[in-house]
Amino acid sequence: MPISDDDGLRSVLAHETVAVVGCSTTPGKAAHDIPAYLQRHGYHVVPVNPFADEILGETAYDSLADVPESIDVDVVNVFRPSDEAGDIVEAAIERNNVVGDVDVVWLQLDITDDEAGERACDAGLDFVQDKCMKVEHARLVD
Repeated sequence: MPISDDDGLRSVLAHETVAVVGCSTTPGKAAHDIPAYLQRHGYHVVPVNPFADEILGETAYDSLADVPESIDVDVVNVFRPSDEAGDIVEAAIERNNVVGDVDVVWLQLDITDDEAGERACDAGLDFVQDKCMKVEHARLVD
């Protein structure tokens, strides 16, 4: 069951490290500005983008699997189209099975995949979809 209530969202937002799959190098794009906002508000942002070496002053990784095990990924925040969400959820589940660090998969606003959400929940991960992490943070935490 996806998390949508305020208490559940607050719990998710209490995590510290966010791997941003689809993080953009382009200021003005949501996939850049939202991670920048999160970074300014104390989150450790780990960019995942195979076309960049560095974003927001942080090393960018080609895939979630390429993020070193020494970096605890609490939240996988997804800025990719809905039809790619299933594969990203599978990568998050796989990382959690191997490293044991992923607690949450968060699909940004207008990104949904109910089936992937069921798989995430079945694997013991919290799941949020079709919500903006920046908007929810500003509303519930900031």
